[in-house]
Amino acid sequence: MNNKYIFTSKRLGFRNWLPSDTEKLFKLNSDKEVMEFFPFLPSLEQTEALIEKMTSQFEKYGFCYFAVDELETNEFIGFIGIAEQNFEADFTPCVDIGWRLDKKYWGKGYASEGAKRCLEFAFEEKGLDAIKSVAPKINQKSIRVMEKIGMQHVKDFKHPALKDDKRLETCVLYEIKNPMI
Repeated sequence: MNNKYIFTSKRLGFRNWLPSDTEKLFKLNSDKEVMEFFPFLPSLEQTEALIEKMTSQFEKYGFCYFAVDELETNEFIGFIGIAEQNFEADFTPCVDIGWRLDKKYWGKGYASEGAKRCLEFAFEEKGLDAIKSVAPKINQKSIRVMEKIGMQHVKDFKHPALKDDKRLETCVLYEIKNPMI
């Protein structure tokens, strides 16, 4: 296994963030189709802040939304991983799983493959009890990934950070428990 990766799946390498990822993630964050279910396109500063937050979470917990490369081409394709969430809700703080991939990698099973591998990492390496996932109810693509990786629907809720966006504010909460506990 390549030393730059924390772990790999069949086709993907999961790693901590590098300064050279900022422009790549900003380009991804600037794609209206990729960001269809977000209330805005993040600025360069907001992208830098997300990478800083993920790097900090990695230093603190040993996990984050990992930068992901396609192993065959060594190309950055986006992020998949687990991260601490503490927005105002009756199920936070929690650890959630999330993903954001360049659309040229959509429809190839990368999100499901990567998310399954991250769940293994969360449960086997980190010993976490449960992982949650949140998405706007209209984001059927992410909901399908949640279901493919074995997550169960817990409830619908109004996301406090999306209260000014009627299209996005109703979200779903999914969860999967550690099968080894």
